[in-house]
Amino acid sequence: MHRRGQAAEDDVSDAAWDGSYQWLLRRMVLAIRGYPAHRERISLRTYCSATGPRWAERTTTVSGAGGDVIQSTAIWVAVSAGDGRPVPLGESFQRVYGPSTGGRQVSARLSHPGPPGSVGRPWPLRAADFDTAGHVNNSIHWAAVEDGLAGLDWLPGLAELEYHRPILPGAEPELVTSQDPGELRAWLRQGPQRLASAWLTAAGAR
Repeated sequence: MHRRGQAAEDDVSDAAWDGSYQWLLRRMVLAIRGYPAHRERISLRTYCSATGPRWAERTTTVSGAGGDVIQSTAIWVAVSAGDGRPVPLGESFQRVYGPSTGGRQVSARLSHPGPPGSVGRPWPLRAADFDTAGHVNNSIHWAAVEDGLAGLDWLPGLAELEYHRPILPGAEPELVTSQDPGELRAWLRQGPQRLASAWLTAAGAR
C-alpha cells in the first residue's frame, strides 16, 4: 500500500503538476495473480486510467521476476484543502493526465452491502494511525482486513475496499466480519454508520 502511494506521488512530481487540492481514497480493487517473495526485487508502473467530474482512477501494476503479479485500481476524489469538499478536476489536471485515460469515464459510486446485524469487536485506534489530513491513514483499513484474513486457509485473488466515511480522532470503530468458503467480507463501523467495507475472494471464486 505504501509503495503504491509512493509511486503515485513520484508520478505527480515527475509530471510537475501544480494542483492545489488534496485527494481522498474512495475505492480500491486489487487483482492478485501472485505474491512477491521475501527480498524479491519488484517494479511499479502507474498511470491515470479514467476520470469523473471530481475524481480520477489510478492504475498501478506491481511486477516481479516472473511478470505482473498485482494490479491495483483506485478511485481518488479531489477535495478542497480548505473545507474538504469535492472539487472539479480542472483544465490543468486534464492537460497533464487526460491523454492517458483515452477518454474513459469512471463512477465513484460504492456498491458493497451493509454489515449483518451480528455483534462486532472493538478495533482500537492508535495515534500513529492518523495522517497529516487528520484522519486514519488508508493502510490502517487494510490492517483490519488482514486481521480478519488471518487463520484462513486461502489467500485472496481479488480484494476490494470501499471507504464510506473518514475515521476521525475520537472514533471508536468496531470490526464486523462474515465468512463463506473462499470469501471474506469485513466492515468497520461506528454505531449505525459504515466507515469502510471490504470483500475478498480466493482466486477463481468470482
